[in-house]
Amino acid sequence: MVARVTTRESAGGTQSVERALSLLSAFTEEHPERRVSELVATTGLGQSTVSRLLGALVSLGYLAHDEHSGLYSVGPRVITLAGIGLNRTPVHQQSRQLAQNLAGTLGLGANVAERHGHSLFYLCNFEGSGAPRPATLIGRGGPLHATAMGKALISELPRPEIEELLGGAYARYTPHTITSLDDLTTALDEVRQRGYATEFEELAFGRACLAAPIRDRTGRIVAALSASGPLSAMNLAHRQTELAMTVIEYADQISSGLGYHATMTALPG
Repeated sequence: MVARVTTRESAGGTQSVERALSLLSAFTEEHPERRVSELVATTGLGQSTVSRLLGALVSLGYLAHDEHSGLYSVGPRVITLAGIGLNRTPVHQQSRQLAQNLAGTLGLGANVAERHGHSLFYLCNFEGSGAPRPATLIGRGGPLHATAMGKALISELPRPEIEELLGGAYARYTPHTITSLDDLTTALDEVRQRGYATEFEELAFGRACLAAPIRDRTGRIVAALSASGPLSAMNLAHRQTELAMTVIEYADQISSGLGYHATMTALPG
């Protein structure tokens, strides 16, 4: 009897955790604030369950509640945990200051990302004077096939692995987006040859990006560093070689901090 009670309690506790996490997951970039009715509709949970869990999450600091508007939003405890997660990441530790320096030097956005499954994940984001943004990219994801960062991250994967990783999903964001494995393979061949990847209005109109891979002590690509901004600020037609050499130099410094020592650095061509 005791064992059965323990099992039921364990199952109930797990269910409560899953329900609480489903509520937290309902807050997204598109929906940073939610009403109780929206959370009920989004999660499929009953209103009494949602209300009870919301009260607990607010009291623990994982959610915040505006009594005037009735809206719920992500609380300070989530931000604290996110900071802890970032600060223990070796790539973040080695790249944060250098990425900030790069943004200041070029006056462009400087970003660092890792690959999580079939998408990239931003670890660092700094805005230069010529590339301001209204919100940080940290914590956001992005497509691998439509970004310079993504192409740098997967540039040394064999074709069968890329095919398995992306499947047939090549979402088109603009007329310039790569939408086939053959075209992506050709682009990745170019990345390997010159040591960096470019993106010209492939993800968003009016924006460009240039990225170089970051390696760990084994030589494996574990992240990417990029400079990004509006087309006018990037000016790839005249600055591509200059930007490539600078981004590669900074990426090499981060790689060195991670224990990688190359015998020869690829030069932009």
